[in-house]
Amino acid sequence: MKAYVLHGINDIRLEEVPKPEISGREVLIKVKACGICGSDIPRIYRNGAHNMPLIPGHEFSGVVESTGDDADPGWKGKRVGVFPLIPCMECGPCRNKHYEMCRSYDYTGSRSDGAFAEYVKVPEWNLIELPEEVSYEAAAMLEPASVAMHALRRTAPERSSRIAVCGLGPIGQLVTMMLIGNFYSDLFVIGKGSAQRDRVMRTGISSDRFCDSAKEDALEWIRDSAGEIDVFFECVGRNETLELGIECTAPGGRIVTVGNPYSDITLSRDTYWKILRNQLVINGTWNSSFTHEPDDDWHLVLGLVEDYDIEPEMLITHRYGLDDLEKGLHMMRDRTGDFCKVMMVT
Repeated sequence: MKAYVLHGINDIRLEEVPKPEISGREVLIKVKACGICGSDIPRIYRNGAHNMPLIPGHEFSGVVESTGDDADPGWKGKRVGVFPLIPCMECGPCRNKHYEMCRSYDYTGSRSDGAFAEYVKVPEWNLIELPEEVSYEAAAMLEPASVAMHALRRTAPERSSRIAVCGLGPIGQLVTMMLIGNFYSDLFVIGKGSAQRDRVMRTGISSDRFCDSAKEDALEWIRDSAGEIDVFFECVGRNETLELGIECTAPGGRIVTVGNPYSDITLSRDTYWKILRNQLVINGTWNSSFTHEPDDDWHLVLGLVEDYDIEPEMLITHRYGLDDLEKGLHMMRDRTGDFCKVMMVT
């Protein structure tokens, strides 16, 4: 089969490799769609992966082509999405069904071979069956959409809360989409450029609730527009945006750290004092819940997508076939185009 193999930092190649062999409770999936996550870019071009050589790609959907000897043969031919984290099932968080916090996890696309390929193998446990109404592209968006849902559920703001979302990449856009879908109305969003403004306005945000931080001071804008914020979603992962949240959040308010850090996060003493004196709550959020129960993040998001309450595929700006996927990787690496979610479709 064809696959993109990461041999080392900045060394990814489209190659012919053996189709994965499955056993036990594993299944083989023919990949139909796979998104490029923002985390794939530093993994490929700057930091490397935990294990190399490796096939990246963890936001994907497809069709079960075959099942291992101990897997349910009824999965064969099913359309599926895939929870990419593979828990150990033995540590404390796993025993409490908090699999996203597993202490010894594997991960499709960053520790084990992923879906920048024609086929990928995964444990049967990680599958979620797709309704016919849900497209493969929408299903490939279940992973980032569930991350956004997890962040919202970890926080559970009051309906009257003044909420800011800072950073309008795919996760920030999806957090905004989830907030609107859950009937939060007092929203303020901070992004950069007309493309992000136009995309977030399609989710229902009015232009006067959007701050273009490339053109105006975000802190002054928040103070003029909202006064103070009760819940601040930091979806960037930079010092300056975390500090912005600390500056503009009301006493007793909450900051939700969603963005993966670009580098070390450091705070000045004065900034740290503001956390103490304003008794701010800093909420960490990581990955998403997948327990096979109707109220986990994945099943809740799938229900919203099936009923057209949210349309995460509207964030897809570029589509490439497997042979051309490196164009999308380069565009995201070099930031040469206006993109939100870049998707491989087969």
